[in-house]
Amino acid sequence: MNTQSPNHSITKSPNSSTCLVLYSGGLDSILACRILQEQGIHVIALYFITPFFGYKLKGREKILEKKVLADQGIEFKEIDISDAYLKMVKNPEHGYGKYINPCIDCKILMVRKAMKMLGEFNATFVATGEVLGQRPMSQRRDALRIIERDSGADGLLLRPLSALHLRPTDMENKGLVDRSRLLGLTGRGRKDQIALAGKYGIKEYPAPAGGCVLADPILSRRFKRMFELWPELDVNDCVLAQMGKHFILPDGSWLVIGRDERENAKIVSLMRQGDIRLDLTSGPGPTGLWRKIYSDVNADLAASILCRYARLKKRPEEIKLSGHGTENIKTIRTVPASDEIINKYRM
Repeated sequence: MNTQSPNHSITKSPNSSTCLVLYSGGLDSILACRILQEQGIHVIALYFITPFFGYKLKGREKILEKKVLADQGIEFKEIDISDAYLKMVKNPEHGYGKYINPCIDCKILMVRKAMKMLGEFNATFVATGEVLGQRPMSQRRDALRIIERDSGADGLLLRPLSALHLRPTDMENKGLVDRSRLLGLTGRGRKDQIALAGKYGIKEYPAPAGGCVLADPILSRRFKRMFELWPELDVNDCVLAQMGKHFILPDGSWLVIGRDERENAKIVSLMRQGDIRLDLTSGPGPTGLWRKIYSDVNADLAASILCRYARLKKRPEEIKLSGHGTENIKTIRTVPASDEIINKYRM
C-alpha cells in the first residue's frame, strides 16, 4: 500500500469526491480517513460530542483540530449532538449492550446526522472506521446493515477497513471509490491496524478500549439509577454525574462531593439556579453541590456528609451553604456523618 509522509499535506484533487467520516479520535477512524485520502478523496472528519464521550474537548476544538491537521492533513469539524443523544439514550430503539450503552442507536444517530450534512459540505457519502466483528453489539454483520438502513444511508455508508467483506456501496459501483484499494479486516485483533499506523506515520493514538462512559460498569449503574429517579435528566446533570462522590438524600435530592481541588472547581462551574453549594468555613476542603432540592429539611444531613470528607474528621465543622452566585443561605455547625449514614445514602 502506498503511503505519504505524515508531514506531507494532502490536497483535494479537482475531480475528487468529498466524504464525511465519523471521527472518534481512535486509530480505526484515523485509518479510514487516510485510506480514502490515498484515493484523492477529500475527507472531512466529523467529531461528535455528547455528555458521554468527547465532552471534555468541548471548547477546545481548535487544539484538537490543529493536531489532526498537523499530523494527518484531515479537515475537522466538531458537532455537539448532546440534546438529541440524551433523548435517544433514555429509550434506544435497539436496546442496550452489556451496560446502558446504546451502541446501535448511537451509530444510527451519528450517521443520520452526517447524512443531513452532506449538502452543507458538498459531500457525496459517509464513512466510518467500523471493523466487522470487532465489537459484539454494533459491529456484527446484521448490526452494520441495521445502522445503514435505519440512518437513511443505504448505499452511501462506506466502511473502508472491512469493505471487502461487505456488499459494494454506490460509490464503489460508480467508480468514485476504488474497491480494490479498500481493506478486508475483521475481528478484534489489532495487529493489522497497528501495522498500518506505522506505514502512515501515525504515532499517537488512544488504546482501543472506547471512550463512552455508558459502557463503564460503575458509571453505567449510576446513570441507570439516575434515569429512573429523574427522567428529565439534562446535559448538565449528566456531566455532573461523572465527577465526585454521589448521595441521594431521603427527600430524593442529590448531593455531589468533590474529591479534589480540580473536581471542586468543575462542580462549581456546573452550578445553576436552585442549586446549593456547601463549603467548609475553616479553610480548604471538599466542595459540595446539592441539587434537586424540594426543601431544606435535609440541610443538616448534607452538611454532615460534606464534613465527613474534611481533613480533620473527628471535630465539629462549620459548613457554609450558599446559593447560585454569592448569596449566603445559612451556616451549619455539625459533626461528620457516620459510616452507616454514608453507606445508606451513597449512590
